[in-house]
Amino acid sequence: MLNQSIPQNQLQSIAETFGTPVYVYHAETIQSQYKRLLNAFPKAKVKLHYALKALNNVNILRLLKAEGAGLDAVSIQEVQLGLRAGFAPHEIMYTPNCVDFAEIKEAVELGVHINIDNIAILEHFGHAYGNKVPCCIRLNPHIMAGGHSHISVGHIDSKFGISIYQLRHVLRVVESLNIRVNGLHMHTGSDILDADVFLRGAELLFDAARSFPDLEFMDFGSGFKVGYKNDDIVTDIEEIGTKISDAFGVFCQEYGRELELWFEPGKFVVSESGSLLVKANVIKQTTSTVFVGVDSGQNHLIRPMFYDAYHHIENISNPEGASRLYSVVGYICETDTLGYDRKLQEVREGDVLRIHNAGAYGFSMSNNYNARLRPAEVLVKDGAAHLIRRREVLDDLIRNEIELDGLI
Repeated sequence: MLNQSIPQNQLQSIAETFGTPVYVYHAETIQSQYKRLLNAFPKAKVKLHYALKALNNVNILRLLKAEGAGLDAVSIQEVQLGLRAGFAPHEIMYTPNCVDFAEIKEAVELGVHINIDNIAILEHFGHAYGNKVPCCIRLNPHIMAGGHSHISVGHIDSKFGISIYQLRHVLRVVESLNIRVNGLHMHTGSDILDADVFLRGAELLFDAARSFPDLEFMDFGSGFKVGYKNDDIVTDIEEIGTKISDAFGVFCQEYGRELELWFEPGKFVVSESGSLLVKANVIKQTTSTVFVGVDSGQNHLIRPMFYDAYHHIENISNPEGASRLYSVVGYICETDTLGYDRKLQEVREGDVLRIHNAGAYGFSMSNNYNARLRPAEVLVKDGAAHLIRRREVLDDLIRNEIELDGLI
């Protein structure tokens, strides 16, 4: 169900107070989604590491830290953001890919969990640390899953993880270099509906785990699907929780001790909490289409163009207006359509449109294409709206430029 937790009149007030475009997040929705996921695995010792690539504002990170979350970081900069937000190093899992070993050494020095998805890096790691520093190994289960090719990361052609078919090679490296492996990890992709996808991957991971005697946890990634439309089919997280918990319990009994069960949710936690508020600049009718041109575009929300993603759009300035058909487009000098052929209450110049489910991979994937500035962010908590990121100004755009005197 699309999140309606922030009243339309408050959203309209936020648009007037802070201007548009503006990202707005609802704290209680984030907390509720986190608790729902945590409670879906009552039989297991579960640890949730929030994937901060979805939304990394320090206030969101601290909100989740207060709930007991850890972090999943995919770059050294994300690790640093997590430490800045107050997370202890042991609460952060660092899962990079295609990075220089110097970055991994920096992460080791910071004390975070290290997750390795490349045999060459595993060899580097073993030569550098032996069994002094534990690591997790990310395996690729060769399972095709996910709602779009760009977010399906566990298949045979993916750059992520070490192939499950290379396990013998991995074991030889681990044994010869005396590497202490304390976790195994997999992630098949995003927008996964079927519990059996996780179970197929789990069985492969369980088989691999029998060769590693010092495990402390197993990490099953995430990829739970949320609803972008009112009638969307979404992940039945309670069903997945029951099935995975049962299978994990059986495995732990066989393994000889209880391990921790880790997940790395991002979109599931924050997507439904967020809205992008934009203003209608122009209404433009062509021979075939009526366009609503807004003061935003793919520079602020790239998902519709990059993933063919659907985001529900509504006119919060004219909720009782007659229903008409529009295509909502941005102000970027590219085709940046945010929604084709949408039924909206009649849109007038100056109306504020709400783009739903913009909490995940919205602001975090925003950019300055066309020299456009990134929007402000607002957090609504306990009914009050708080500015948590100022709107960019031109000085932000040119801050790192160096003007050369006498060059021209």
